[in-house]
Amino acid sequence: MTDTTAGAPAADTLPQQQDDADSLQSHFHADISADEIEQVFHLKRAQPTLSAFTALFHGGGDAVLIRLLVLRELAADSAVSAFSRADINTRLAYLLPESLETVLIRLRSHGLLAWDAQGAVYRVTPMARNLLAALDGLLSSGQADDEADMGFILSQVAGAQAVGGVTVDQLRHLLGRLVDLTEEFRDAIASGSEFRLRTSQSKWHTACDWVEKGSLILRAILADERADAATHKAAQAIGRAQSALLNMQGMFSRALNQIERQRVHLGQSGLSTTDVKRWLLAHDDLSSLAVGAIDRPLVPLFGTPAEMIDVAETELLAERAAAVGPGGLPTGQDAPLTINDGPAIQVELDDWLARLSDFANLGNFPSFSEAGPKSVQVEDSLLPATFAIASYRASLLPLLGDAAEASLQGATAQLARLPIQFSPQDAMVALDDPHVAAVSLATLSLATISLDLESGPLDE
Repeated sequence: MTDTTAGAPAADTLPQQQDDADSLQSHFHADISADEIEQVFHLKRAQPTLSAFTALFHGGGDAVLIRLLVLRELAADSAVSAFSRADINTRLAYLLPESLETVLIRLRSHGLLAWDAQGAVYRVTPMARNLLAALDGLLSSGQADDEADMGFILSQVAGAQAVGGVTVDQLRHLLGRLVDLTEEFRDAIASGSEFRLRTSQSKWHTACDWVEKGSLILRAILADERADAATHKAAQAIGRAQSALLNMQGMFSRALNQIERQRVHLGQSGLSTTDVKRWLLAHDDLSSLAVGAIDRPLVPLFGTPAEMIDVAETELLAERAAAVGPGGLPTGQDAPLTINDGPAIQVELDDWLARLSDFANLGNFPSFSEAGPKSVQVEDSLLPATFAIASYRASLLPLLGDAAEASLQGATAQLARLPIQFSPQDAMVALDDPHVAAVSLATLSLATISLDLESGPLDE
């Protein structure tokens, strides 16, 4: 005789499947079937993989951690393909037997561990190894210095393209991340915050490094004849998003230059509001700055209703002298004589303008001659000087080559019209100077095109 029920689902599983279908349909409108949604079809087809993730990540954080610990310990030994219960107990001896038994039952019931009854051993299933490989890739990319958060997505695209299995959804995830970064950088530029701008600029440099690596992958995808039209379209959209991201360098530079021109300096100290904010941010506890500022603690004084009534009666019953108005105008006093010991700003600006003009006219300049290179380090132009004067000179450097400032009149406009190019870098260089300890790494060089307001409009 032949058992006609062999291979058919058990009778008790049919109601469970029907309940699951009814539970899913309860989330949709009555006139829409869940099976008509394309994404539902794809997710149902991947139900075994989703069940494996559910087996690991369902429940509290501590339970998830123990399950991953057991599975990673067993999968880490590549020299052994099967584990007896005694081997598992020895390998995971630091766990309580009851906890280990609970984890093994759960992993086995969801197909992450296979039980070989003939050999009485456990084996790590291929589904478990695939899940751990994906999880390890995500964890390793999260630990790396990836401010742009593109490493994992790009590695998935690169791996899929290498084996010929890149999907449109993977490319769309990468495209979405590029669009998110572009919007984030635009918001930072629109905010006008110097600290947010510099943080976003650092993140932009990291994103550009990933864009350079992603361009090689995109060229391989576009050159692949097996890729369909949707894949080519998604790759082209990624290319356009990368171009928009790379073109933001000019926007960052203009925004930072605008902030530099509007920087507020505190008198003639050479310090700006940005320096003060950076100094405050360097302190973890701002309240500690007030330690020692108050000699004695404040002692609050309290008044009971009885004392308050006594004071009020005294004030009401006291005879007040008639207020006598002023008898006339007060006598005049000479204005106090003050002497400004600081250097005149206009004189200092004229001296600085003459110094840079000598450089533009190939004159005598430190570390520069006609036979030598047509550039000089910025510290050679700022020093020797006190810290306040050197800071004042440094605040004028962004005006070099500024077309908007060059169209005006005055000493700063003459400074902007000088054929000198200011090239700063994101680094500091230590100096052997009695007033200035370090300065930003930058150079001054002769510009190839000078500003000429009389010959026509300014060209960039």
